[in-house]
Amino acid sequence: PRTVLASDEVKVVYHADFADPRRFSAMLTSINNMVTYYQNELIEYDVRIVFVAHGIRFVTNDRLEGTPFAEDAAMAERRDNNAGRLDALRSVQGVKLELCDITRSQISLGEDKLYDGVELVPSGVVQIAALQAEGFSYIKIE
Repeated sequence: PRTVLASDEVKVVYHADFADPRRFSAMLTSINNMVTYYQNELIEYDVRIVFVAHGIRFVTNDRLEGTPFAEDAAMAERRDNNAGRLDALRSVQGVKLELCDITRSQISLGEDKLYDGVELVPSGVVQIAALQAEGFSYIKIE
């Protein structure tokens, strides 16, 4: 049973505004399953992750000490694994990574501290709303 017409481009935005690295890992699994399905079915897709607030933890190796987003033990333990999986989604699967520049500027994190391929958007929530207006489905992993 086909749920999508092959002529359509599927557009999905994931919202990452949480701190829990286990939840982030579950989100990465969900995205990987989704894009693998689309690839197997030869369906074009535009899948994005918009990082807001605590989500900034997942796009930098900086420990963000002295900020509300500072690394804890769970984050330290899972950082490398999650970072590797995120980079594979970006570099191999074409998932786009977009970070709220308000979040970044509020904690004065240099753009050079961000992972490769992370694009800054003026406001994460404005970007999510704009993408939804363009027909993107919204997903937030609970």
